[in-house]
Amino acid sequence: MDLKGFDRPGHPGDAARQGGASADSLAAGSRSVKVMIAGGFGTGKTTMVRSVSDIKPLTTEETLTQASVDVDHLVGIADKQETTVSLDFGRIGINEQLVLYLFGTPGQERFWFLWNGLFKGALGAVVLVDTRRLASSFRAIEEMERQGVPFVIALNVFPDSQNHPVEEIREALDIPESTPVVACDARDRASSRDVLIALIRHLKDRSAATVLEPQ
Repeated sequence: MDLKGFDRPGHPGDAARQGGASADSLAAGSRSVKVMIAGGFGTGKTTMVRSVSDIKPLTTEETLTQASVDVDHLVGIADKQETTVSLDFGRIGINEQLVLYLFGTPGQERFWFLWNGLFKGALGAVVLVDTRRLASSFRAIEEMERQGVPFVIALNVFPDSQNHPVEEIREALDIPESTPVVACDARDRASSRDVLIALIRHLKDRSAATVLEPQ
């Protein structure tokens, strides 16, 4: 992958302290970028952060109890044992020049109030989608659009997922052609890394298009 333009000298911790790089710094070249891993309840956000992080990830998972039965909708994910109650955090170096700081969001509706703070400074996002439960990720997509955060859709493949054409998924999610849709296995490091690379390419393409737009 050509990551030319991401080689500006800097300190890897800068983005974490400042909340991420700006779109302008991405175009000029940046060493660290804040990326959100979002999606509905049980779509694989924690799994992706765990599988791809170069460091031991910080997770805030708690065991699901009987008290949450009427609150957390477990249709299609009845074997889920734990849930994120705050955030997940990981870090991955894409190459020697580019480091991504990953912030995984909680998926349950009762924790959505945390999203505004988590998204501050994010340059882009991955929205994980379970094709068996498309509606579970509608809220995450709406939040990306509301906050103006560029994103890619990652279709997390579960053992009993049906193979739907991408255009059907795109239409069901009501997302434009310019938003990439890729399949992945959130348990697999290489697959998760490919999703992040697709996001970086998308961000670079958007930056290039902005530069080329007539003033």
